[in-house]
Amino acid sequence: MTKYIFITGGVVSSLGKGIIAASLGKLLRARGFSVINQKFDPYINVDPGTMSPFQHGEVFVTDDGAETDLDLGHYERFTDTNLGKLNNVTSGSVYQRVIDKERRGDYLGGTVQVIPHITNEIKARIVGATKQFKPDFQLIEIGGTIGDIESLPFIEAIRQFKAEVGIGNAVSVHCTLLPYLPTSGELKTKPSQHSVTVLRSYGIQPEILVCRTTRAIPKTEKEKLALFCSVPKDAVIECRDMKSIYEVPLALEEQGMADVILNMLRVDSEKPNLEAWEKLVDKIKNPAKAIRVAIAGKYTKLSDAYISVVESLKHAGYANDAAIEIKWINSEECVDPNRCAELMKDVHAVVVPGGFGIRGIEGKLNVIRYSRERNVPFLGICLGMQCAVIEYARNVVGLKGANSAEFDENAPYPVIDLMLEQKNVQAYGGTMRLGAYDCILKEGSVAAKAYGQEKISERHRHRYEVNNEYLKQIADAGLVFSGMSPDGMLAEVVELPQNDWFVAAQFHPEFKSRPDKPHPLFKGLIDAAVKRI
Repeated sequence: MTKYIFITGGVVSSLGKGIIAASLGKLLRARGFSVINQKFDPYINVDPGTMSPFQHGEVFVTDDGAETDLDLGHYERFTDTNLGKLNNVTSGSVYQRVIDKERRGDYLGGTVQVIPHITNEIKARIVGATKQFKPDFQLIEIGGTIGDIESLPFIEAIRQFKAEVGIGNAVSVHCTLLPYLPTSGELKTKPSQHSVTVLRSYGIQPEILVCRTTRAIPKTEKEKLALFCSVPKDAVIECRDMKSIYEVPLALEEQGMADVILNMLRVDSEKPNLEAWEKLVDKIKNPAKAIRVAIAGKYTKLSDAYISVVESLKHAGYANDAAIEIKWINSEECVDPNRCAELMKDVHAVVVPGGFGIRGIEGKLNVIRYSRERNVPFLGICLGMQCAVIEYARNVVGLKGANSAEFDENAPYPVIDLMLEQKNVQAYGGTMRLGAYDCILKEGSVAAKAYGQEKISERHRHRYEVNNEYLKQIADAGLVFSGMSPDGMLAEVVELPQNDWFVAAQFHPEFKSRPDKPHPLFKGLIDAAVKRI
């Protein structure tokens, strides 16, 4: 029987519940158990696909084409599992499903209410994932903060679900903040006590308390939390700020968190095999060198907008015993070529990531031209690849005014155009080319050598593609189209073999990188960058 672990947060948002959920998943996987994670988000959007990266951060895409919360990226990276549509649930998707049923008459004319109809649908999402994956453990993170109106249906559904599966089959982990007051030199437990009180008022008594803190929690304060929050002393877990998120599983293991949970769920376990992870963390803590990588984008004020790109660069750095220093470059500051050169002069490599809209595009083109002409290792992703094609068409092929139809419908040379299947699409949400598609790499190409194979599968999220009318003209001028869709109709990878590393992909390689298995394209970029120091 699947065991369930529910993870909530209190006091403030952005406590790192996703990292804690991912870390706990890692610890259970290290003991040989099968694990899946789910994220329940209280917002009314059906998914984050149409939300601004400044508000929500990165949109993570799964193999089956779900546009999801960025925490699913953490889940996949820590537990090395591939998740899907069932693993991200929003209030919007729940209400949409219930309303669709009501319109069909499924409720036989009854009054549709939050209880039982909304809560039943939420519980059905839990059970649906259980039936599909059949895991030993199912970890369910509830977004937001206890006390938020939006999350109440999810909390009520959890209360019901825990009662239905019975004692020993489900536990609640509550994450809180212990603020430190410098004036009194104390960590304060009262906010956590109040948060647990609110959670209890909804009918849920947490069995585990995870306390985010900047410093060690004194024994007396742990005992106070255990007493006032009605949890065992060994179930008050300290989660201190760390330099790397990949240290968190080891810190939780040191305090016996997984064993406490397994005892509560009446599950016997062997000792975890964390040797490889310990070696990874040792590499992270003791890098032999540092590599400075520029990320030139338009959402640089919020690093979460590119979180999978950042993590993928770090993974490639670990493989090279190198610390990755990110230099954030706002592409709008690179419209002036001289300013662009000034910003780029001290970097060892550059990534131009995905995005939408015309803002900052001319700056991205200047960044790519600088990288190409000065042989700075370059990786373009999605829009980054499209920009690489535009830049080459303008400055090498001689197609002055070449552009994307996304930015200029009247461009004289629309080398990037709307995909054929997107021509009649009206709605924005969930209508792009999404999810995993196969790609055939050119034999002997830089990309094929990096992957070590010629057929690959990667995740996509785009509406525009290279215009095939210009494919031959651009290729004849030297840009190699080294990856194509199996039918040969979609350009997936471009490269310049004469450069140390100049590769761009229409897909999003960052979604499949793992800490101990860096993605081949990111590893190729950092391998080339290491040679420059």
